Amino acid sequence: MKLWTTLTEPILRQNPVTLQILGICSALAVTTTLAAAITMSLCLTAVLVAASGIISTIRKHLPSSIRLIVQIIIVASLVIVVDQILQAFFFEMSQRLSVYVSLIATNCVVLGRTESFALHNKPLSSMTDALGNGLGYSLILIIIGSVRELFGHGTLLGYSVLPTVEQGGWFEPLPLMLLAPSAFFLLGGLVWLIRSLMPKQVETPEHKLVPAEEVPG
Repeated sequence: MKLWTTLTEPILRQNPVTLQILGICSALAVTTTLAAAITMSLCLTAVLVAASGIISTIRKHLPSSIRLIVQIIIVASLVIVVDQILQAFFFEMSQRLSVYVSLIATNCVVLGRTESFALHNKPLSSMTDALGNGLGYSLILIIIGSVRELFGHGTLLGYSVLPTVEQGGWFEPLPLMLLAPSAFFLLGGLVWLIRSLMPKQVETPEHKLVPAEEVPG
């Protein structure tokens, strides 16, 4: 039951993107198509799960003075492996994702979970937590990637869904959906929607607003 909670909590209730606002650079940059969003999601999830398992296994042998350096080296090594696999078997997608696969090494989701969870828990729990956070991250990227590709190209995974005017249909693609600002607004809309449905996720205001009539003088 505990493992199930650890797995499912980060998917929606504790989503690393919409609640903790982590890893949003890739959410803005690589979600122009659903295929790119799925590929990036798989790469990050694989790196996160593997890194969490390794770091949790060696956590008792890590001197605190160099733990962060070791974590970065492990994550960077896994990213290189994933990048090489992409280049070998999915070269076109690797070119499309460009440097963003390499930037997984500095992704706040990866470093955040390895530092805050994997260093303090057993390998199975750490990998379960990593998988849950990877799925939560993937969910947001897939939603944004689907919307942007659908309204930017009229397709999903390259297959025509909304017949465009060029194809003799009725839909006129929206170029704005292929620009980074569209992903920013879509992400903001998701954050607003989730926090409207789950008011507990709304942060407590740091300062209380005082009505004008109560202000002295």
